[in-house]
Amino acid sequence: MSTAREQQNIEWKESWREEYFKWICGFANAQGGRIYLGKNDDGRVVGLPNIRKLLEDLPNQVRDLMGILVEVNRHEEDGLEYLEIVVEPYPYPISYRGQYHYRSGSTKQELKGPALSTFLLQKQGKRWDGVPVPGVTAADLSAEALDLFRQRAAKSGRVDEQVLHDRNQALLDNLNLMDGDYLKRAAVLLFHPTPEKFITGAYVKIGFFATDDDLRYQDEVHGPLLLQVARTLDLLQTKYTKAQVRYQGASRLEEPPFPAPALREALLNALAHKDYSGGAPVQISVYENHLQFWNEGHLPDTWTVENLLRKHPSKPFNPDVANTLFRAGYIESWGRGTLKILHECRAAHLPVPRFYFEASGFVVAFSEYSPAYWQQLGVRADLVPVLLYAGQHGSITNSVVQQQLGVSKPTATRYLGELEKGGYLQKTGTRGAGTEYRLIGS
Repeated sequence: MSTAREQQNIEWKESWREEYFKWICGFANAQGGRIYLGKNDDGRVVGLPNIRKLLEDLPNQVRDLMGILVEVNRHEEDGLEYLEIVVEPYPYPISYRGQYHYRSGSTKQELKGPALSTFLLQKQGKRWDGVPVPGVTAADLSAEALDLFRQRAAKSGRVDEQVLHDRNQALLDNLNLMDGDYLKRAAVLLFHPTPEKFITGAYVKIGFFATDDDLRYQDEVHGPLLLQVARTLDLLQTKYTKAQVRYQGASRLEEPPFPAPALREALLNALAHKDYSGGAPVQISVYENHLQFWNEGHLPDTWTVENLLRKHPSKPFNPDVANTLFRAGYIESWGRGTLKILHECRAAHLPVPRFYFEASGFVVAFSEYSPAYWQQLGVRADLVPVLLYAGQHGSITNSVVQQQLGVSKPTATRYLGELEKGGYLQKTGTRGAGTEYRLIGS
C-alpha cells in the first residue's frame, strides 16, 4: 500500500467526479500514471456504483475532451468492484478545456505564465535559452564581450583556434547560439550590450543589509552576461566584503571572508540556472557575517538539493548559456561547481554553504563561524569561543581550551565532550595531550 504512494504516479478516488479529468490531463503531461476509482485514501477497495457505465463512457469522454486514449479496466477484490484508469505519458502538450495541468510529485498543478511557457518549450524539445530572437544580428552584439570570450576560450583550449578567428556570426554558429539565421536568446543574453531590451531581469542586484529589513546600500550590474560575471565579483570583493588582515612573519596578508573561487562558482550557477522567463534579477544579499545568492526558478528535473550534495552532475537549466561559459573556461563541467564551492569553503575553515528553495527561487547561503552563527544553532555562549577557535585554526586541543577559558583540565575535557556529543566537534589524532578536536564538516 505504501509502495503505491511512493511511486507518485497513483491516485485513489472513492468515486468519479468531473474534476478528475484534470488529473488525467496532469498524468498525460508528466510521466503517466494510474487512477483507481472505488478505493479510499488508504488504498482499500470500497466499491464503485455505475461501474459499467463509467467503463463505457470514460474512454470516449477523455478522447473527446483531450484527444488522447486511456485504458479503463474493471477489477474486483473481496466482492467489491473498482476501476483502473491507465494514462500514458504524451510527448506533446495535452490540454483540458484550454487548461494545462501537470502532475508533480503527489500533487496536481495548473500551469500558467512562465511555468506554462517552459513546459510548452520542453515538449517541443527546446529550452528557454534556445528560442530564436528576431530582429537581432551579430552586428548588434558587444565587441567587448565577444573579445573577452575569444581571449578566455583561447586560454581554456576548448574552442578550435581557427574558429576563434572566424567572423562573429560563424563563431556564434559554432557555439550553437544560432537557430538558422536567427540568434538564440542565449546569444543575446551573453553578448548583447543591453540584453534587458529583450529579456526582463537580465541583470544582477547586490545589496548590503544591516538586518533583513535595513538595506544600507545597493548596486546593479547590467550589460552582457559575460561582462556581468567580472563586474559582479569585483563589486563583491572591493565594496561588499571586508578582507581580514593577518601577518605571516613580516608580511601583511589580506584574506577575504569567503573564498573568491566559491563566490565565483555560486554566481555562475545562479546565472546559468536562473529562470529568465520570470523577470527577476539574480540577487546577492550581503550581511556582516554571511551572504546569499538567489536566482528565480527551480532546478531542472534531474537536480535536487540532495543530489547536488551527493556529487551527482546534471544538466543546467540554460544549456546553451552553460556550454558557452564552459568553453570560455568559466566553469569546469556541468554540475561540478557545487563540489568546488564545498571544497573551497572547507579549505577556508568555513561552514558548508546551505542550498535551499525560498520565495520561488534557489538560494546558496554562505556563513562565517561567528558568535551569532553558533548561538543560532543553540550553542551555549561560554562554549562559543571554543568553536570559533576550532573554526579559525582548523582544530583545538584540551590545553588550548584551558588557556582560552581559564578552566581546569577536567572542565576543559567536559566542555569538549559536550561539544563532541552535540555533533559540533570530532575527536582526531592520538589520545592524551595530543588529541585534537575538529569541527564536523570542516
